[in-house]
This record gives sequence, structure tokens and C-alpha cells, in this order.
Amino acid sequence: MKTFRNLALGTLLLPAALSLHGSTFVGDRTDFRDETIYFAMTTRFYDGDPGNNTYCWDGVLNVNDPEWRGDFKGLIDKLDYIKALGFTAVWITPVVENASGLDYHGYHAINFSKVDPRYESDDCKFQDLIDAVHQRGMKLILDIVLQHTGNFGEEYLCPMFSRDYTQPLDNINKSMKLHDNTRLPANYNSLPANQQYGTRLALMKNTDGKNHDVNNYWHHYAHFGWDDPSRWWGQIAGDCVDLNTENPYVTNYLVDCYTKFIEMGVDGFRIDTAGHISRLTFNKMFIPQLAEAAEKNKDKRGGTPFFMYGEVCARSEEVIYRGENYNCSPCYYTWKENRDYAWDMDEHSWDNIVVMEGEKGNHTNANSVNKQGEDDLGHSPSILRKSDNAWLNGNDYHAPDHSQHSGLNVIDFPMHWRFSNAKNAFNAHGEDNLYNDATYNVVYVDSHDYAPNGADGQRFIGDRATWAENLSLMFTFRGIPCIYYGSEIEFRKGCPIDKGAVLALNESGRAYFGGYVEGDVTVSDFAEYSDATGNLAATLSHPLAMHIQRLNKIRAAVPALRKGQYSTAGCSGGMSFKRRYTDATTDSYVLVTISGNATFTGIPNGTYTDVVTGDTKIVTDGKLTATCSGKGNLRAYVLSTDKTKAPGKIGDDGAYLYTGKSVTPETKPYDGNQEPLDTTTKRDGTTPDPEPENPVDPSMEKGEQGAFFENTGHWGGTINAYVWTSSGTITASWPGEPCTYLGNNIWKWHYSGDKRIPEGAGIIFNNGSAQTSDFSWVNGGVYTLDGYDHTVEGAGEIPDTPVTPDPDETKWTIYFRGDNGWNPVCAYVWDSGDGDRQILGAWPGTTMTTTDVNGVSMWTISFTASLKIPMVIFNNGNGGAGNQTADLVLTNHTVYNADGTSSIATVSSEKPLKVYAAAGNLIIESAVAMPVAIYSADGTVRLVNVHPGVNVIDTLPHGFYIVAGTKIIL
Repeated sequence: MKTFRNLALGTLLLPAALSLHGSTFVGDRTDFRDETIYFAMTTRFYDGDPGNNTYCWDGVLNVNDPEWRGDFKGLIDKLDYIKALGFTAVWITPVVENASGLDYHGYHAINFSKVDPRYESDDCKFQDLIDAVHQRGMKLILDIVLQHTGNFGEEYLCPMFSRDYTQPLDNINKSMKLHDNTRLPANYNSLPANQQYGTRLALMKNTDGKNHDVNNYWHHYAHFGWDDPSRWWGQIAGDCVDLNTENPYVTNYLVDCYTKFIEMGVDGFRIDTAGHISRLTFNKMFIPQLAEAAEKNKDKRGGTPFFMYGEVCARSEEVIYRGENYNCSPCYYTWKENRDYAWDMDEHSWDNIVVMEGEKGNHTNANSVNKQGEDDLGHSPSILRKSDNAWLNGNDYHAPDHSQHSGLNVIDFPMHWRFSNAKNAFNAHGEDNLYNDATYNVVYVDSHDYAPNGADGQRFIGDRATWAENLSLMFTFRGIPCIYYGSEIEFRKGCPIDKGAVLALNESGRAYFGGYVEGDVTVSDFAEYSDATGNLAATLSHPLAMHIQRLNKIRAAVPALRKGQYSTAGCSGGMSFKRRYTDATTDSYVLVTISGNATFTGIPNGTYTDVVTGDTKIVTDGKLTATCSGKGNLRAYVLSTDKTKAPGKIGDDGAYLYTGKSVTPETKPYDGNQEPLDTTTKRDGTTPDPEPENPVDPSMEKGEQGAFFENTGHWGGTINAYVWTSSGTITASWPGEPCTYLGNNIWKWHYSGDKRIPEGAGIIFNNGSAQTSDFSWVNGGVYTLDGYDHTVEGAGEIPDTPVTPDPDETKWTIYFRGDNGWNPVCAYVWDSGDGDRQILGAWPGTTMTTTDVNGVSMWTISFTASLKIPMVIFNNGNGGAGNQTADLVLTNHTVYNADGTSSIATVSSEKPLKVYAAAGNLIIESAVAMPVAIYSADGTVRLVNVHPGVNVIDTLPHGFYIVAGTKIIL
């Protein structure tokens, strides 16, 4: 076992950092507290290369706005803009190869060892971005994911797919090719979408009751709570499949992958979903190893310290998460272990342990994590670790004791959650002693996930003065300030931050920002620039942007505001405090009050100068009174010491920082093109649907049941309609039944059954990958991507026995992949909507012929017929078990195999099930005892064991579920 030495906080025991100060900075930038962070979601920030733009396959509402729009080249183009704001560090979202329906953010990895090519250009790779950042004296923080993969497997842990970058990347069927080493079944591509997801998940989490994940690379635990240590084991979302971070094979692989980025020169890691990994796992498997790699490669970042901070999500204003469990709180992760727990570092120690779904596994590491979860549960004073590293001793700075620091710092979620206003956020400081050193906390108001409590799903909704006041606190109080892109102009204020596929990105807090920074700027130092042009100049002149620039200058000029310990003793104002930082060449002491007057007593005598007004006060009696009015205004009186002189007034008065009255800065106008569309990048298949010679207007016959879809999103392929009720499906199982194209982007679904579709039914239109939301059924309704629009003329009352007009004759071509060795293969086809009329003759039907489809030998048959409810059984000329398939719904141009493509047909022939909803519960009627998978809308899978007879499942919350291919509404 390797032995790792103690880690100094932030610097991780690296040698003294190089001096990186320019004229803006007083004192050297010796650790990451000297930085301020600008958080840019790469794909949504600035488009430097339109040629690499592409859509995601689930982003159907994003029109003329490809999700993959910004790129590395765009970041390089706008580094000078970020530096003009005064920021010294850039945090970007993950860069590893991803795969999911909406993967533009980078959190759904399919290959941790590879940079996603969609960020790159022929002449611009990730290394070019790192180098460009360093050339400007800036630092790059890379967001990394340790806790989970996406749900399409992972290249080295469980390869399922290879991305084909020669194909349209927004088309899942064309761009996601089955991996040469995949363990997915041969009929995977013909399975319904919900079965495809379940099949993938089973290989990673054993959700089907079989031990697929024999090496235990993923956790298999099924249920967890957000507020207790079980969250270390659970899958947080359908696209976030939780890795077994207690398996050394997994963690060593992750460390190796991310070490490559350290070797390239990144300056720090922001660690996603850190709160869903135990602290013990971090202290055993991640932090020491990454710190060692950082030490070894310090020359790649100029000798400066490497910084790591984690997202220990705690949607709570209390430092102890919701006043309950210490070991789920951000502060907990800043500490080393104070107990000895057994740990097995053998990469193959999990290989012979069978861990089924719902289990954690009887392994040394899992047992130790469970024990730590028990030892530090609750918030008894006996388990709380405390430190005075952030606090002054009176007026004196003292050497902090970081010997028990874990090496991992955290996002300050309690302050983040309190930032509805600055005073509320400031009041979180009373428990700063629960962190190893709160001066290293990363502090922000809102992000790509959340905003403060009260409106946490929207980009910050407070007024501009409240924003300014929050910023004034962030840049002067303890912690490292961080701003989410666009906050400098209140970009998308009040918009939902993220709602996935049901909200266009342009209407969300992840909208494209590039139009607001079109233009150029010449930067001489941080927040020092000239010759700004275009919309970039207008953005830099925004009152909040100007406020940020001045705050960055003030913070850079006063070391105590960056790295100082603090105290509120003897500070009478509502938001007032004193800070001090000393080292061999620095003695920086400052008194701060925000949005109000303050009197400071018991302070050192000497000459103090305010950095906002330039006012000088000579203190001889240990007392200073500061006058400050205006929300967001502040006074920061700096003591001139032998080592560090007060800098005097910094910057010009503005809307929020001023001497006597607010000064309205001159704002430059935008050119009207700050919200540009990308009309060049097209979705696959979005060339207009071939128009029939004579387009047909939407119409309904008397007594007919059907609906229409206007394909305003220009989806490619055939549009399907999936219709269901609480009792089961009306159409075939997902993706439903094909519609008929009428022309002018209008598709019609006609119901050929003999039942009346009831009120309360639901309908989803889709093309097999992209889909609408769940809409309420309206007979004769015309729907768009936004929902029901109107009803066609002539759609009248439906009689108890609906009219089912004969459909037009259709040419049918179907395929059978004979992997089971049948020879010959016969197709028996009948119309169950027309008295079981035989189409291809009596049993066993007609013998199919062999053909080659994309290099695969298959059986095929073509015929022309008008069918209301087409059905098929494939067989080998005989019958009975092993000689025929189940009764399958016939779908044109579909490849079948012996398992079929319909989960309903498979279940009804082998394991008879009937599923429906009653009294708010899920009812499963089964002929045999068997496990049944229940899929929820967020991808969560629950496996229940049913017995013969009627099973009432009363533990499910209200929502949508898919069970045995049937959509159920509770």
C-alpha cells in the first residue's frame, strides 16, 4: 500500500508558489484564495467554431440553438473578456466523452479517458485552452465526475456503444453503434425505448435479478435517502449511474484518467456530486492519489498550488445539513479521518463477491463505509470536529493548523442557500469553526443547478441592488468568490435554471450567452482594459459588471480580503467585520462594513484609508467609525503597516460603490443581435418531409378516432403516436403506432381498434428518439411541440361502438434475425381487428427468404395488405415451446428475433402479467412468482417480487411509470 504524506490545505504541500502578481495585485498569489472564479458552461458560453456545432437527440425544443454550441475555441476567444471583468480563474464543465439524450453539460460520461471531440476544432484542442489560460496569468479549474457514469456504459468498465462521429450526432440510431465488445443482446436495437434503458441498466446494476456486473464496478443499491449516508450508494438520476467508488479497480482507473489532465496543466478540480461519495472513500482512494499527481506535475502549472473543491450538495441554510446529519454536511468533508477503518486496496478484491440489486456487498471497504456512516450519524457534539483556522485571535492573525485537513475543500452550500440577501448569508459565519478552514470555501449565489432558498429553481430573482449587495459580501468576506456566467448582466434573471428536455435551453438559465460578448477588448491586467467593442463593450459597461470589476480590483489590492482570518468582535454594524493576513512579507489588516454604518472598537492604532472613497482616518484610541449608506455600498478601511501600505482609493465611483451618492455609469448599447440564432446547424432528417403530390388537409370521418401532429421541430423519420390510459396502452407498446404523413408537416394517427378512447387518456408523439411531453387526449386534436392547439372540423361525438374505416393497403416488409438456428422461418400474420383474418395463409404461414441487411444475414418477407390490428408469429414450421415466438404486434420494417420486440408479448407468453392502476396503487396480476421492474420517469428502477395472483404495490409516489411495457399513471 502506498503511503501519502500529510496535505497542507490548498497547497497540498507543494513548494512555494511562483509569484503571479501584476499591477492589480498586492502580494503574491500563493494559494487559491488569491483567485476569483468565473464559471462558464462551455457549450453555452461562446461559439468559436460553428463547424463543430451539433444537437442532442432529446433536445427537441431547441430550434436554431444547438445544445453543443460553445467550444474550446470560443473560451479562448473570450478569455480576455473574463480577465477584463477581473476574474483570475475559469471553471469549466466536464470535458470527457459523454453520451445521453442531453449531454451538452458533460456530466454523463461514456469514456473517462477521452476528451469529447465535440468541444474541439481541427486547430484547437484542450491543451490549447490550458495554454491560453496560463498565457494570461489565469488558472483553469476542470469539473470532474467521480461518482457516476451515464447510462450507456463506459469504455473500459462496461463497453456498450461507440460514438460514430462521422454520423449525425443528434441521431441516436446512426451515431451510437454497438461496441465490438458489447454484452447487450443481439435484438437490442429492436427493443422499445424503455426496454433498451432497462437492458443497459441491468448490465451495470443487476436490476433484472442476474449478476451481470460480476466485477462490481457499479453500486447495486436500489433505494436511498437524500439526507442520510445511504445517499453514498444510490443512483441520483436516470442518466447518473453510480459507480462503486469503494472498488479500487474503479477508483484507480478514474485517478489515472484525471491524472492525465493534471499532467496537461489544469490548476484544480471541482468535483461533482461529492456528497454522494463517502468521506472515507475520498480520504482513502481519491484525494491522496490526486494530490500526489499534482505534486509530481507542479511544473505544468508554473509551480502554483493545485486546488480541489467538492459539490457536497446540501440544500439547507444550516451548516449541519438541515440540522441533522454531520456526515452529509459540506463541512464534514474538509476533515481527515480520526478513526482507523480497514481498507482493501486490491483491485480484484470485489471480483468474487455477488452483489445483487438492493445490496451493498460484503466487502471490507463497503463495511468500513457503512461503519463510518453509523459512527458520524447525527450531530452529537462528541463527533463534531472544530477549528479556529478562519478566525482571528483578537486582532492577530495566527498560523492555521491544517494538519487535519482532508485536502478537499467545498462549495459553501449554507451561504449559497442563504443568499436571498447578503445579511442572511453573512449570518452563516457563526459555525465556520465546523470547517477545517472556511476561508477556502468556494462561495456563489447561483449556479447551473440551484439558486438561493425560496426560488432555488430559478436564476437569481432578487433585484439588482440585492445582487450588488451579495457581491459586495462575497468579494470582501471569507471564501473564494465564484460567478456563474451571465450573472454580470442578470442574464436570464428569474428563468428556470434547467428543466431538461421539457424546456428550451434558450428559455432557461443555461441559455447561450455568446451574442452578449461579441466584440473585442485589449486587456493590460485584471479588470484593466481598453478598446472594448461591440456587444462585449455593452456587457462590460453594465452596472453589475462594473461593480464586479471594481470589487475584483479591491480584493486583489488587499491581501486580507483574499486570505485573511476574520472576527466580528468589536464590530457594531449589521454586516461588519475585520480581517487580517500576515506572512513573511505581508501584514494586511482591514475593517469592512456593508450597506450601513459601523463602529469598530479595540482595533490597532494607526492610519486607515478606505479603498472606496479614499477617506483617511488616524486612530489613536482603538476606535474607528465608518459612514456608509446605500444597499451594496461598502467601506473597507485598510491599515498601513510596515509591510503592507494601504492602497488608497481603488477604481471610480459607480452605481453601488461610491462616496456620497450613486453614480450612474455610462452604459453602451447592444446592437440588437445579442440573441443570435444558429440557422446553419441542422438536425438529422430535418430536410422537409417529402411532400405528397396532393397534400391532404387534416380531416376526420364521422365516428373516427384519431389525432394530428404538426412537426414544427422537423424531426426526421416517421412520427409515432403512443396512447395510453391508467388501465394500459391503447396503441402498441412504446414507441406506439406509426402515423400517416399528410403533407405540410402534418401527421395523422388513426385508431383502428374497436374501443372508445376515454377522457383522461394520454398521448405522446415521437420519432423513436425525440418525443413530446405527455399530452391529454383530445379526439381530432391537432398538437404541436407545445401541446394541444385545436380540434379539426368534423371531429364529433364518438359512439359506444366507434367506426373503424378500412385502412388503405400497405406494403409490409418484415425481418427475422435467426440467431436461434431456425431453418426455415415462417411468418404467420393475421388481423386481430378483423376477425383474426389470415394474411399469409393458414398455420404455419409462409416461408420467409434469406437476405443480407448491413452485413447481417436475416429472413424477410414482403406482402401488401390492409390491416387494422396486424399481428405476427414467427415459427420454424412446427409449433409449441421453442418452435415459435409469442404473439407479436406487427410493425413495418422491423427486425424481430425469437424474443420478439414487444415486452407485452414476451411477458404474456412466458410470464403472464396484467398491470393497471387502481385507487392510486399499482396492481400487478401475475400467473407466476417473478421479479418485475418498475421504471419511473427519472430513470429510477424499482425491482419488486410478485407472487401468483393480485399484487398491490402501494409504496410508489404519484407519477408516471412503465411496467412490462405499459405506461401507468398514479
